[in-house]
Formats: sequence, C-alpha cells, structure tokens
Amino acid sequence: MNNFVKLTVLIIFGSGLWSCHSDKKQTKMNYKESKLMSKQDITPPVAEKKPEKLVMHGDTRIDNYYWMKLTDEQKNAKTPDAQTQKVLDYLNAENAYREKMMSHTDSFQNRLFEEIKGRIKQTDMSVPYKDNGYFYITRYEEGKEYPIHSRKKENLQAPEEIMLNVNELAEGHAYYAVGGRTVSPDNRILAYSEDTVSRRQYTIRFKDLTMGQNLADVIPVTTGGITWGNDNRTIFYTKQDAALRSYKIFRHTLGTPVEKDELVWHEKDETFNTYVYKTKSKKYIVIGSSATLSQEYQILEADNPGGKFRMFQPRERKLEYDISHYGDNWYIRTNKDNATNFKIMVTPETATTKENWKDFMPYDENIFIEGMDLFKDHMVISERRGGITQLRIRPWSGKDEHYIKFDEESYTVGSGINPDFDTNLLRLDYTSLTTPNTTYDYNVKSRKLTLLKQQEVVGKFDPKDYVSERRMVKAADGTMVPLSIVYKKGFTKDGSHPFLLYGYGSYGYSMDPYFSSTRLSLLDRGFGFAIAHIRGGQEMGRNWYENGKFFTKKNTFTDFIDCGDYLVKEGYAAKDKLFANGGSAGGLLMGAVMNMRPDLWKGVIAAVPFVDVVTTMLDESIPLTTGEFDEWGNPKDKAYYDYMKSYSPYDNVEAKAYPATLVTTGYWDSQVQYWEPAKWVARLRELKTDKNPLLMYCNMDTGHGGASGRFRRLRETAMEYAFLLDLAGLGEE
Repeated sequence: MNNFVKLTVLIIFGSGLWSCHSDKKQTKMNYKESKLMSKQDITPPVAEKKPEKLVMHGDTRIDNYYWMKLTDEQKNAKTPDAQTQKVLDYLNAENAYREKMMSHTDSFQNRLFEEIKGRIKQTDMSVPYKDNGYFYITRYEEGKEYPIHSRKKENLQAPEEIMLNVNELAEGHAYYAVGGRTVSPDNRILAYSEDTVSRRQYTIRFKDLTMGQNLADVIPVTTGGITWGNDNRTIFYTKQDAALRSYKIFRHTLGTPVEKDELVWHEKDETFNTYVYKTKSKKYIVIGSSATLSQEYQILEADNPGGKFRMFQPRERKLEYDISHYGDNWYIRTNKDNATNFKIMVTPETATTKENWKDFMPYDENIFIEGMDLFKDHMVISERRGGITQLRIRPWSGKDEHYIKFDEESYTVGSGINPDFDTNLLRLDYTSLTTPNTTYDYNVKSRKLTLLKQQEVVGKFDPKDYVSERRMVKAADGTMVPLSIVYKKGFTKDGSHPFLLYGYGSYGYSMDPYFSSTRLSLLDRGFGFAIAHIRGGQEMGRNWYENGKFFTKKNTFTDFIDCGDYLVKEGYAAKDKLFANGGSAGGLLMGAVMNMRPDLWKGVIAAVPFVDVVTTMLDESIPLTTGEFDEWGNPKDKAYYDYMKSYSPYDNVEAKAYPATLVTTGYWDSQVQYWEPAKWVARLRELKTDKNPLLMYCNMDTGHGGASGRFRRLRETAMEYAFLLDLAGLGEE
C-alpha cells in the first residue's frame, strides 16, 4: 500500500540480456529446463499456524499467520522478545530457502550484476541548473555508490564547492538516503535531511557552506522536507504521527532549541496529509493539506515568516485544486465546475476564495491537465492527450501558443528543473522505451530543442536495434487499454518468446513508457517487455482512475489479464513463457491476477506487495491507512468490506496450482509492512497444489524502496532477472 508511489512504484524491472545483432535475423531460441522447477528435494520452511479469528460485519475470517505482525517497539528493541525472535527466524528461514533454491544461479547472478553495472557510466554528472546565482550539480565518481552534490558560483568555470559527499555520510550505515536539500536565500546554509533506516523518518541537519561545518541545530523524526523563510533564519518542516501520517507543521529558528519550535498547523483530519513549500516566485510559504479527493492551502508572505498563515480556499469534499503564484495573480489547476480532467483558473492575489476564480483556459474534456510551470513571458502546461504526455507553451500574450513536437509515437516528456522565471528556455526531460533519458533546453521563441545530455549506456548499445510499439487492447467490457511494447530487432511474433508484462494501476499514478538500461539484460536475451496502462492509473484521463478504484477496482486486474491474453494471442509471448511483474499496489495486482488466472503466467515477481487488503485497511494504526479510504474504501462500511474481500489476494488464496513466484519485501518497510508478503507466502505454501517454486526475499536492512546506493540495489535486480531467465530456460550454468 503506498500513497506516495510516485516515489516507489519501483520500476525495478524491465531490462534484458541475450546478445543478438541488429543486422542479423535472431536465431531460434534454445530453451533449457529450468533448474528451479526441478529442485523438489529442498524442503521449504513451514510457518507455524496460530489461528486468529477476525470478525467484522458478522463475517469471520481465520488468519493463521496474524502472529507475524510486530509493533515498531518490538522491532526497535535491542533484545528481541519471543514473538519477534520467531518472526526473525521465519524470515531468515525463507531467505535461506531462497538462497538454496537459487544457488545454481549464483555465478549467473554475478554475471548479470556486472553486466547491468557495466552499462552505467560510473563517473557521471547531471546537467547543471542555475538558481539564485549558483549552478547546482550532482555527480558520481567511479566505484562509488552515492552522489556528490556541489555548486559553482555564477559560471561553470568557477571552483567547485562540494556541499554534500553522500559517500562519506553513508559510511557505517547499511542504508542511507538524503531526502530534502535546500539552500537558504542568502546561499550560506544548506538544510538537508537523512534517513538511515529506510522508514521515511528523516533527521534534518544544517551545514554552513562558508565554513564547511554543520550547525548545532538537529531536528529528528521529520518527513524530510525543508522550506526556508526569506529571512535566512526561519525554516518550516513537517512531523509524522505514529502511523507516519504527515500531520504537523513546525516553525524553527536557527540557533534556538528544537524543543521550543512553534507548531503552526495541526492537520487533525486523519484522511489528510499536510506539507509545506515555497512558491516559485519566492513570495509565499504555502501549507498544503491533501486527501485523495480534496485539497486545501494556507499562505504566508515569505518575507514575514513569523506571521500567521491565512486560508486560500477552505477544503470541500471533491473539490481538488493546486496553486501557483505569479505577479498579481494566483493560477489554479482545479476540477471546479465539473472539470473532470481539470482546467486552469486565475484569481487576484488578494481574493483567493473560489467565488473569485475565473477561467483562464476553456475546459477541454479530451485533455487531461496534470500541472503547470510559470515563467515571465509564458506558461508551460503538462497535459495528456490520448494517453501521451504533452507540453503546451502558452505565452501570456495569447499569441503563438503551441505544443513541443517529438518524432516518436509513444514517449514520456515532462518539465524538468526550472527555478528561473525570466528565461525563454524550458528545461525538459524526455524518454521512451528505446530512447535513454534525455535532457533538453527548449527555446520557446525559436521553437528549437537543444540536446544537453542523454543517458550514456556504456557498451554496444544502439537504440535503433530495438523496436517499440503502442497497441490498444480490447478489454472484457469493450474498453480499449493502451499497451506499450519493446523488443530487440529480430524478435519474431510467432509465439515462441518469453515475455514480461509490467503493471501498476492504482492511485491515479500513470506508468508511462520509459527507458531502462537494466532492461536490456532481458531484451538482449530474447525477452519482450510491455507496460499495461491499465485502469486505476490516469494515462487516459481522470475517468481512467475513477474506473479502477472503489467498486470498479477489479477493472485493474481484468485489464492486465486481457493484456496478457493479447500478447499470447498475437504471438508476442509464448503461451507457456508469459511472466508478470508489479510492486507495491502493483504487487496487489500480481496477487489478484494469480488468483484469477494462475494458468496464464509462467512466473510472477511481486515486489513489496500490498496483498492483505482487508486487514490492513481495518487497522488505522498502520501507516497510510486512513489517507487511503478514498482509494480503496473503508471496510468498516460493509459494502466496501465485501468488495475488498472478494479480491484481496491473501483472503482469496485457494487450494489450486499457482505459477512460480518470487516475492520481495523489506523488514523496515513503512508502506507495505513486511508481514503482508510474509503471511501471503506462508498461506500460498500451505494451500497451493503445484510444485512450482515459491520464494521470498526479505531485505533485513531496508524498507519500501529496497537497498540504497546505485549499485547495491542492482544485486537484487540481478537476482530477480536470474529467476525469470532460469524459468524461461535461458539461465546459465
């Protein structure tokens, strides 16, 4: 379960190996027997059964593995109690079993790891961007796991000032991640946050960039975001409650005790999260409160950071809006007046409530507006048309409005880092299934794209060796579902190839076509790969999301199954070598389609899967639960309870044959707690009637996003690919 999936949806999969040359017809694949399938002599762990009776609405569910749930206090205790030790023993037994089952792939995993790692340019640097007189740079050094954040004053020939060397900060930590990073308006103090547990609880620190030393101020257990007032002394930050809901905004003055920080906002509605940021104009500090179907903002002049916030527009159920400031006006992206796919309105700076909002752009139901970026002479609007991302340039003069044009049929484009108001250049990011991540500057006057950087894929990579397609698949109810496909030239649509289908389909998060150098390790070995743009995302507009949630959630699952059937029917995938993959809420998708159509899949990888839907959504102490009632429904309502129970993967495991399955999780995961996948694996192992491998990998040091560091996480990817390739008969001795 993950309401912050923009973080995590983890697109950890989608690569490929198996070298074939673009100028030669791909030779017929030679498949070997999977050794995973033949390792029947290794005994899997059997979890103890302790029946727990769960009663709601007169319905009784028996959960034999409820005992696996630990409290944070139990997990953090220096000495584990008896229950904690039992859980640790079980997780370690599952890890040991997976290692034995996959031991024949150890050398193959190492080769895959080196192969994937070998495509990464180890000494690399981001495209610098300029903000407040400095060019900011993120760079990597050869062999190092973590980035170095630096800056140069006024021009790129100036001496480099290293702000943070994350490699040094990460020393001694099994996990380390930097969250927010922001420099004070006078360019002297860097505020940054760090997480050493992978539980989304960050400590904020301050570094004097002129002295190169940290200040005494340390703010523990925050969400990681930091917002400066314009006085260079005041910062705003967010705290979480016991369920890790962002619920309080505090004001801190440098040099004063953290214990005396002032509470400026307490979000008491448990279905809302709160956050704080500064407008691009630098004029306002904004406190936001957000639920799935409603938002509310409060504003304060950044020049007066000690002042009192005032309401922009009070929250209303089903009124969604977000705000951007420029000049004497606020520009509002909103669904007001039944604008399902959103529109842009404008209101004077001094009259912010909704009765003052006026249409700035006429509503077009065929265009889904995702966001906007404001500049001195123009606005840039991020849109979707026909499921494809677009960037529209709209000058304030009203003349020469246009879209930026790209050559590919299917791609992903978005506005990049653009802190400067007074410029005709738009920094944008572009990618597709065959085009590596590319950064451009677009001149809105001349309409010319200037290539600044394209991700370098080390080795013999040529995008022309790969083919991408966009197909529309007819779902069971007649809806046409987009499917983005990629494979290497020479791929024959004769039903002989292994194929990996990826999906997500929740929270309105759109899974757009993207390039992955990792994915080449599958494509080059003959795999095809596809992203199913199923309902529950927002690829095709707001209704695409609305028709994949609440009582229409099953559309997400049937769309994915229909895409799988299409791949087999049209010869993309061998009927006995179709694989599926998804993570987090996409792991729920995996569990559901395994229950609904276990015969369709040769193998499934479910990463950090949200599979115990009913039990989790009934437990409001678990992070994210209350904020997601508008996504899944509240099972305290019997109608929602019954519908959730009808698809919840854990509740619908049956005595039948299931495909080979690899489940991954993290012991410190705060978004999908480890016990959901652990319980699911135990129940599958108890009931399934097949002899297909069922494996679980629990990273005991990390949370939802997996291992930290740019190379370390690739070890897990190599393991997952070895699992797929072995099952496809493409493993190596």
